[in-house]
Amino acid sequence: MSATVPPRTRSVFWTAFALMAMLTTLWSLASPIFSVPDENAHATKAIAQVRGDLTGHAVEGVKHSVVDLPEEYSYSQQIVCYLFHSEMTADCGFELGDEGGNDSFNTWVSAYNPIYYYLVGWPTLLLDGSAGIYVMRIVSGLLCSVFVAWSFQTAMSVRRSRWLPFGLAFLAAPMVVYLFGAVNPNGIEIAAAGALWISLLRLLQHFDGRDTGTVSSLSRRYLWLIVTVASIVLATARATGPLWLVVVVVLCFTATGWRAVKKLFTTGSSYVGLAFVAAGGLFSMFWTLRGGSLSGQAEASDAPQVGASFVRGFAYVISLTPDYFQQAIGFFGWLDTPLSGPTYWPFVAALALLVTLAFTGLDRRSVMTMGVVVAAAVLVPALVQGYSVKQTGIIWQGRYGLFLYVGVSLVAAWLLSERAGRSLAFLSIRLTWIGLSLMAAYGLGAFFLVLRRYVVGTDESFSTMWENPSWEPPLGAMTLVALYGFVSLAFLLWSGWLAARSARADDEAEAEAEAEAEAEAEAEAVTATGASALPEPETVRA
Repeated sequence: MSATVPPRTRSVFWTAFALMAMLTTLWSLASPIFSVPDENAHATKAIAQVRGDLTGHAVEGVKHSVVDLPEEYSYSQQIVCYLFHSEMTADCGFELGDEGGNDSFNTWVSAYNPIYYYLVGWPTLLLDGSAGIYVMRIVSGLLCSVFVAWSFQTAMSVRRSRWLPFGLAFLAAPMVVYLFGAVNPNGIEIAAAGALWISLLRLLQHFDGRDTGTVSSLSRRYLWLIVTVASIVLATARATGPLWLVVVVVLCFTATGWRAVKKLFTTGSSYVGLAFVAAGGLFSMFWTLRGGSLSGQAEASDAPQVGASFVRGFAYVISLTPDYFQQAIGFFGWLDTPLSGPTYWPFVAALALLVTLAFTGLDRRSVMTMGVVVAAAVLVPALVQGYSVKQTGIIWQGRYGLFLYVGVSLVAAWLLSERAGRSLAFLSIRLTWIGLSLMAAYGLGAFFLVLRRYVVGTDESFSTMWENPSWEPPLGAMTLVALYGFVSLAFLLWSGWLAARSARADDEAEAEAEAEAEAEAEAEAVTATGASALPEPETVRA
């Protein structure tokens, strides 16, 4: 790292990276091959792409482009025989690369932007079969962990950050980490968006500079580096990336206000970073428009509401918003592994606690900012689907909105940490520990229940997992559960310590500022008293 990175924030980066890398790796190992949504399509594209087959080829009678696979990665649909059958385990008797598989795959993501697939596909040049998929997952998780580590580093580089460890914990929510540890660009999209939310807010505060308590200890150049990389990755992760980039940037501009935005655009050095971001966004749009990764006209059987009007599509998505939110919390697999209702309660309680505090304990401007961000999380999916519903039908899933849902928690924690949240500062440590504990409990519970579904199926008792498992992931199911619990506890304790350290530093700085203000007031009073006690000068006679 650059010499402009203070040692304290450097340790935050590496600790966050290590903890997140362990959590993502554990999810990578716990999920059966191709049990993550669309993973077979993304993985086969990566396998073919790193071997020179960039977008596949058309085959008569096949709807999607076909990519060729090497013999060691031959594919059979029998690999995922358990999909949509929750009573079945992941022991289907066919492995990737087994004899009898197909040497091609008609992937519906063949025209997607190639950057992500180059980043994660290279391990398949060194390894065969399932081992290559597991390593691709781990690499994807490590890349996502870098962005989460940047999020922690930039968040904690400011004195006023007492609530941010609570908000950042949602970047370690089980559905988020599950996607991090899979071959799917949805994961890196969420990770990059999380880093962009926080780093851009910190960069704008750097340009504002009126409040020393909100000026990052990281240099402006380093913040620009994070903003630039996160923006390019978000813009190129999927076809909608440039739009998501604009949404996040506009919401951050709204949160910080015109003064900081104006200063950013009137500073000459800013245009280096802006140029790179613009180039990444333009490349993504060019690839999407030229490569044809926008969906073609769907048939009525492909999705609901194909051919519907904008208003109908918009209203349809608004009515399903609670379902999308539930999917984003705990619908694992191909939406075929939902957790039971009571399982969500710790997560919902933690999020409700943070958001309620932001809406009830802040000033009017901060509440309006929260309202705009929450409204965007609800309206953006509806607007996007309303626009495309005639062509695509309703294809939205809750996981697509995670970059916005995570933004709600991050902005809430950021606002509460600012001066506007000073009246609630005395609650920060206690409520942060409560929120982190709820999140850790939900994370471990979700990990165990999802693993149980694949190890023994949902019809068997819990004890069958360790007494007579039908399928075992690498290292064993119960070993992974124990490790996940240990890492989750370490993440909880470290995040709580960060929050407590920040709160103490903020309280001490506020106390010093108050003491200095009182001392100055007393000095001015003494000066005024002394001046009033001086004798009146004698009148000079003519």
